[in-house]
Amino acid sequence: MTDQLTTQQTESNNDERGISCFSFDNAQPIDSSSWMTNYCELFYNDMDDYWETPVSLKGLADIANANGHHGSLLKARSNYVSGRFIQGGGMTPDELNRASWDWFGFGHFGLLKLRNSFKQVVGLAPLPMMHMRKRKNGDFVQLLRDDKKKVFKAKDVIFAAQYDPQQQIYGIPDYLGSLQSALLNKDATMFRRAYYKNGAHMGYIFYTSDPNLSDEDDQRLQEALQGAKGPGNFRSMYINIPNGKEKGVQIIPVGDIATKDDFERVKNISTQDIFAGHRFPAGMGGMMPQIGANMPDPIKVSQVYDKYEVIPVCKVFMRAVNNDPEIPKRLHLQFDLDVGLGD
Repeated sequence: MTDQLTTQQTESNNDERGISCFSFDNAQPIDSSSWMTNYCELFYNDMDDYWETPVSLKGLADIANANGHHGSLLKARSNYVSGRFIQGGGMTPDELNRASWDWFGFGHFGLLKLRNSFKQVVGLAPLPMMHMRKRKNGDFVQLLRDDKKKVFKAKDVIFAAQYDPQQQIYGIPDYLGSLQSALLNKDATMFRRAYYKNGAHMGYIFYTSDPNLSDEDDQRLQEALQGAKGPGNFRSMYINIPNGKEKGVQIIPVGDIATKDDFERVKNISTQDIFAGHRFPAGMGGMMPQIGANMPDPIKVSQVYDKYEVIPVCKVFMRAVNNDPEIPKRLHLQFDLDVGLGD
């Protein structure tokens, strides 16, 4: 559910000149505070005959582009796995990379068995998992345009999923705990952009108390201020009030992030959370070390990371495909499993 903050205008007129208040803000959406994994069991869509996913896969795909780190790390993790791919399944490294991204991005992957006229498996192809749903009988459904569906029999799909203790139908990605930090990182950037586009200020109160300011003058000021929204709005303004009082017109800043801004701190902390959520070494992902910290040896870090993070995923692919009795040995997946640590 989304609430809206809307622009409000309030006026009060008495026998004497009253108070006139108006604001220049635009409607802003407010995200609900509910967490995305508050579910006890999955919902089965009886009308369309498939299990709904525990988390919106479209939402996960969108958030992959939320900031400069989260989506980049997803691609880097899939590149590390596909970079060790030698051959198998009749797939190219790019096709394996797609399945690997689905594993890290959505928490599961699916490979379609390609058969010849004798029903023999002659190759594998990655399925578009964002649009795939699973049925109670094990079949998979691909959601197409215009509410159409394409069904794949369970025997024709090799499926592997990351473990989710709340359900065992779909997988769930391991980085979910850092998504709030990824969104905070995005929000900080968007706020900073809006700050500069707004003329390098957070806002102000245009305060008038001079009795010599007529209603017509007041109206003209409102129109001038309201017309100054958006790019180039930080303009100079000339006001002349004959016989006006000192401080009869004042501009009171609401805030100034030029001196009280914690933008850099928010960006740094949220970036660290994102890297921690992906369990990705900072030195390999483009994140600079903190002041006073040393950059670790990238070769040694890469070797340890390969042993405990990359190769285990390669073995997941190998077990899923090579243990399937329908897959001939010539189609078995092969990866470079050499860690280089001497063990």
